Amino acid sequence: MQKQRFELKYLISEGTALRVREFVQCHLDFDEYSVGKPNYSYPVHSLYLDSDDLKTYWDTINGDKNRFKLRLRFYSTNAEAPVFFEIKRRVNNCIMKQRGGVRQGCINWLLTGHLPEVDHLVSKNNPNHLVALQRFSELAMRLQAKPKIHIAYEREAYVSEDDTVRVTLDRGVKAEPNLDTTIKTEMEKPFRSFTSHVILELKFTNRFPTWFGDLVRTFNVMQCGAAKYVESISRVGHRRLSAIGPLIEEPPPQLARFW
Repeated sequence: MQKQRFELKYLISEGTALRVREFVQCHLDFDEYSVGKPNYSYPVHSLYLDSDDLKTYWDTINGDKNRFKLRLRFYSTNAEAPVFFEIKRRVNNCIMKQRGGVRQGCINWLLTGHLPEVDHLVSKNNPNHLVALQRFSELAMRLQAKPKIHIAYEREAYVSEDDTVRVTLDRGVKAEPNLDTTIKTEMEKPFRSFTSHVILELKFTNRFPTWFGDLVRTFNVMQCGAAKYVESISRVGHRRLSAIGPLIEEPPPQLARFW
């Protein structure tokens, strides 16, 4: 498990995002994937798993303080590219992430209930990856979680030299149902979220950087929720993804932005 991390989210306009970019570049460097890319951005793809009654979705809607999400994070469908099985857990106000890099040929095997093995990993020399994969499988089996939705967006990212401070700007969030174990980077008829906003995230693992406070005051931004998973399901419609329809009504999208 990573050290505890804090994430502060803000919804800002594109004009403000361009000014934030200049401000952040005075303090941080591009992360390795942003260098040389158009608009300094690269595509991020996630396949989220949930139970048939969408337990992790409703846990977020209900504001449970201790909750988690299960997702596959990937950047390419190239057979040589890794797919990261991730547990993103919130404990009170802290975010903790655990993940293991898996070979693409093993995805279907693992998502259909088989136990993980060292040979499934991209890196066999890091025991933490196997522990993360085992924990992911345990939680997935406990929830009887299945693939539900594919979410993609463009990320512009900056990072400190010691990786304790990160700033990201996410644009163009889109999603569509994905109920099987295949991963893909194309979408046929995506549902779009946060269409008039850029999602700014300020992340740190030790102390709150003083210049984060300067940034917030300079651009007069207000912290808010911006949960891509929750917002995307709200757009798609939870009844299209769940086998057991909840008895409560779908919350309006503007209220479905927690984490």
